[in-house]
Amino acid sequence: MATIKSVHGRTIIDSRANETLEVDVVLDDSTLGRASVPSGASTGRHEAYKIEDMAKSIENVQTLAAQLVGQDPVNQERIDLSMIEADGTDDKSVMGANVILAISLACADAAAKTQGKSLYEHIHQIANLKSTPSLPTPMFNIINGGKHADNNLEFQEFMVVPKNDGRPFYEKVKIGRTVFHKLKEILKGMGHSVSVGDEGGFAPRLNSNKEALEVIIQAINGTEYQPGQDVSIAMDVAASSIPDLSSVTYPQDPIAFYESLLDEYPIISIEDPLTEDDWTGWTAISERLGQRIMIVGDDLYTTNPQRLKEGIERKATNAIIIKPDQIGSLTQTFQTMRLAEENNITRIISHRSGETESSFIADLAVGSGAQFIKTGAPSRGERVAKYNQLLRIEEQLNQN
Repeated sequence: MATIKSVHGRTIIDSRANETLEVDVVLDDSTLGRASVPSGASTGRHEAYKIEDMAKSIENVQTLAAQLVGQDPVNQERIDLSMIEADGTDDKSVMGANVILAISLACADAAAKTQGKSLYEHIHQIANLKSTPSLPTPMFNIINGGKHADNNLEFQEFMVVPKNDGRPFYEKVKIGRTVFHKLKEILKGMGHSVSVGDEGGFAPRLNSNKEALEVIIQAINGTEYQPGQDVSIAMDVAASSIPDLSSVTYPQDPIAFYESLLDEYPIISIEDPLTEDDWTGWTAISERLGQRIMIVGDDLYTTNPQRLKEGIERKATNAIIIKPDQIGSLTQTFQTMRLAEENNITRIISHRSGETESSFIADLAVGSGAQFIKTGAPSRGERVAKYNQLLRIEEQLNQN
């Protein structure tokens, strides 16, 4: 059994040219595990604490390394809980959620390699979920707004989602690519810039959020695919990042506005339609629209099992975004996913707007049997890295 020999942290850059942390975990059989952590532009108030100072982050890596040397990397829970205990706070504000997570993920990578397993196979082994490894359906963010783009759209993400009808993953990627190219053509024809936002989608200055939906429908209609039959639409409102949501949906209240959109467009999912602490509103929207679409909690939950538990009690959502960096350890990410699975809450694995070239979340999605993945448009290297890893895993699963 290989054990941890050394843990080393370094500063790298993310896709927004900000510094972030990468960690190497080396085992005594020379196996190298490596992981880096992303960051979000629109962050939930309840996310675990990230240490921005990289010198301090690297110092904390070395502090935690001292207690990890000699440990078995396969015992993920023991490793994570020992780091959480060393931190001693609920929000990881002493050691930093980014520090603990980078080590946590690097240990998982090393553990998979030393056992001769694919990362998704190892994740499946340690997650204790009932779901079997499977390819998620991608949600392609093809128009960026809000904090992800320098434009006038209040809503943060407009996505196309291939129908989950058993078609192979590579076919779903083809749908995303085809609509993406057609949308580019249409926006160019309208005289808009086709530069892309943080997550690889286009960032045009349109007249309204509804116009974004209109041009997406136009793009789908310009392909061989049918809106609502082959491909649907999902939105991330990111309501907590909008200063005055009511003024955006005026003259309707937000819930009535969303309901009117469902009547007009083939929308299957709305993420963060209300602000992160409006529990009463979340219960109301789920009661009103939850039978028709996915009501998705991201800033509401921040991948925190305690927040999700409250959401389940209040019947606040039927879907959850899973972002390991929000909670700061793989073990706690699994806890949240198990709670979601036990309560029939759909799981959507997600990237962040400030990403690295790491493809860890692709393996996490497959190994945990998550139903969906959000990793941006089929554009920009740090987004494409995840799609390409999923295509490799698809090939591997087919061979098995």
